[in-house]
Amino acid sequence: MKEEFLAVKSNAGGASAAIIRALRLPFISASLLPFFLGSSIQRSGFSPSAFFLGLVCVVATHLGANLVNDYADSRSGVDWQEEQFYGFFGGSKLIQQGIFTEKFYLGLGILFFVLSFGCVVVLTFLLRDLRVVGFYSIIIFLGITYSHKPLQFSYHYLGELVIFLLFGPALVMGGYFLQALIFPDMQSFMISLPMGFLIVGILFANEIPDYPQDKKCAKLNLVSLLGPERSYLAYLLINFAAFSAIALNISRGYFGRWAYLSFLFIPLVLRAAFILMGPQEKTRLVQSSKMAISTHVLVSVVLALDLLL
Repeated sequence: MKEEFLAVKSNAGGASAAIIRALRLPFISASLLPFFLGSSIQRSGFSPSAFFLGLVCVVATHLGANLVNDYADSRSGVDWQEEQFYGFFGGSKLIQQGIFTEKFYLGLGILFFVLSFGCVVVLTFLLRDLRVVGFYSIIIFLGITYSHKPLQFSYHYLGELVIFLLFGPALVMGGYFLQALIFPDMQSFMISLPMGFLIVGILFANEIPDYPQDKKCAKLNLVSLLGPERSYLAYLLINFAAFSAIALNISRGYFGRWAYLSFLFIPLVLRAAFILMGPQEKTRLVQSSKMAISTHVLVSVVLALDLLL
């Protein structure tokens, strides 16, 4: 790993930029915002130490899963179908471009998982609750087997479901659990639903451009089932479910009036769908991915502010 790091510094214009790209660091908001949302539900007795340790665990787990995902997609051959880096889909391409090796990705991913496990151990002693280890074990299992053998959920039509669970209920309910030590909980589950649907919307927007490469390597997801020409309809349906879940939360009193501001971002969804239903050109589809991510971020911020206010 040391030799590869030095090679990046001399051949790729700086190790830091390559590491950030390998980690997919800009996408960490996908896990930070739902966790923050769940942590904001508890209005009294907030524990900064539990929040900080949980935050480090969430970030480390997400980054480790990103690395293992690239490692697994390289091993399966799907990321070798095209070497161009688009930034939003198709992987980091650093393995394919000879900057890092599969071994480097796997090793660094394991290091992040060790860090996250260390935080879990401390949290278990801090909260005096063994359920922390149990919940983490389920999350880390799903995070690894999402793309890695033998289960490879993302290759067998189950990737969207796993992502929904990990970036929706797991993060929101997990953030609430670390503060309130209550699980299961109806309010935190209901609040997690918009986050789960919005992140699946991002996944859909990223799977459509990757359809030709995924098909060649038998990476089966819902886009391969529907076909890229019709998948924009599923994208609209998924986002409709997200905003319907927000409306349901408002009606149940889990969100306040500020949550209505999230509906201002529906035009982003419609614009992304319009792009997805057009020509399947990857450089063009980058824009739909950007809009899907923007929708998730902006809605998450509005909902978190609503809980805090």
